Amino acid sequence: MPPVNPDALALTSPQGQRIIRLYHLYRLTIGLALVLLISSDLDSELLELMQADLFRYGSWFYLLFNGVVALLVRRPRSLLQVFSLALVDMILLSALFYAAGGTPSGIGNLMIVAVAIANILLRGRVGLLIAAVAAIGLIYLTFYMSLSRPAAAGQYLQAGALGALCFAAALFIQGLTKRLQHSENLAEQRAADVANLEVLNALILQRMRTGILVLDDQHRVLLANEGAQSMLGQDALAGRILDPHCPELIRRLQSWLHNPAMRPQSLQMDAESPVLQPSFIALDRGDEKHTLVFLEDVSQVTQHAQQLKLASLGRLTAGIAHEIRNPLGAISHAAQLLQESEELPQADRRLAQIIQDHSRRMNLIIENVLQLSRRRQAEPQLLDLKYWLHRFASEFRNSATPNQTLHLETGNGTVQTRMDPHQLTQVLTNLVTNGMRYSARRNAKGQVWLRLFRDPESELPVLEIVDDGPGVAEEHLQHLFEPFHTTENKGTGLGLYISRELCESNQARLDYKPREGETGSCFRITFAHPRKLS
Repeated sequence: MPPVNPDALALTSPQGQRIIRLYHLYRLTIGLALVLLISSDLDSELLELMQADLFRYGSWFYLLFNGVVALLVRRPRSLLQVFSLALVDMILLSALFYAAGGTPSGIGNLMIVAVAIANILLRGRVGLLIAAVAAIGLIYLTFYMSLSRPAAAGQYLQAGALGALCFAAALFIQGLTKRLQHSENLAEQRAADVANLEVLNALILQRMRTGILVLDDQHRVLLANEGAQSMLGQDALAGRILDPHCPELIRRLQSWLHNPAMRPQSLQMDAESPVLQPSFIALDRGDEKHTLVFLEDVSQVTQHAQQLKLASLGRLTAGIAHEIRNPLGAISHAAQLLQESEELPQADRRLAQIIQDHSRRMNLIIENVLQLSRRRQAEPQLLDLKYWLHRFASEFRNSATPNQTLHLETGNGTVQTRMDPHQLTQVLTNLVTNGMRYSARRNAKGQVWLRLFRDPESELPVLEIVDDGPGVAEEHLQHLFEPFHTTENKGTGLGLYISRELCESNQARLDYKPREGETGSCFRITFAHPRKLS
């Protein structure tokens, strides 16, 4: 059999199934019409036909055969079945054409329609083969009838015209169906592209760092991406009223509705949550009033601004440190000499002490800022944290005062990480010294505990620096690691900031963990895995 056009309509598609049902219905309708014709009063006219009995039996056979085929071949799976069905249909119609007396019977017109329907599914040379069978049957049977009936010789022109119409119908239907199929394939491709874009847009929307919410006029969440749910500390916000979960955000939304030109204030869900900057856009969808909410995490922007500020301050301080430290040293030295004078009154001696204290504080601030600007790159080394902490604790105890106690809990097993040992010493010295100072304020002596263990979930090394002091007040938690934030008159506010920066330069993380049910503070260093640090 000749090859099938690859553009042929798929039999398993809904369109292909509809065409098959239409073909079955058409043949059954023709068979039923022929049977009704031979059973009606017009039956007497059949006596004038050349083969009246053959036409009568052929009509019944055509109806019964197509009924059986319609039941057994409801959903053909291959084009070979369709081709065989169309070929048998052309042969049966040709036999009825011969039995009915040729072109005057009108059977030839039915063959044209059958050829057209078959060419919807059988395109290319296969469809033209069906048209050729129909045309050959029309012309050959007309010639055969003319041998026995001279009057049939006048039907050649009509038979040739019907044969030509069979080819014309096949070519026209193939061209039309090909264009329709191309349009349908293009529409399916466009629909698939749109569906893929929707999936891609949904994926991008869910993965965006910016939180996105869509609210209706009742503040019901119609859409919420993962970023928004994470920022608001909620799960599965879609379909829920936002008022009880985020009242601060609703208040800012209402303020914006009253004055859209006003920039909404930032908000924070709790002390450990990021600072969020909301913005709102009205969405009008017919009679529905929706609101698009964007949530930006400004913590990273603030941190980046702080880093730029400190870098600029470090460069500025490095440039003028010589001009500042020389006069500062002279002031401090003069105050010290003045304080050593025996004739100085007690009140003036106190003022000289204040000058010295503040001179030392200014010098310490300059040293810390210079340290930020001159900080060298981390040089991580593979450290056995248990051994390293025992050595650090021993050195610290040798230089500690009698009212300071450092406890060390390391547990069993080896705990390793990669970190710059000099920077780790600087971080721990700062944290332990702070812990000792705050612990001594609340107790007779200062105590700090170093606890080394592995996190049960991530298996990463963790070091906790715990003290039994008063702890950090709730209002200071948000600004704990900000530069120049301090609660003491003599503090610089750079110790914790520098400690966190040093940890992050070694891919470690420094966090503050409140002690539940106990007083005091707990700073936790989560180290990187020794094989993951690059």
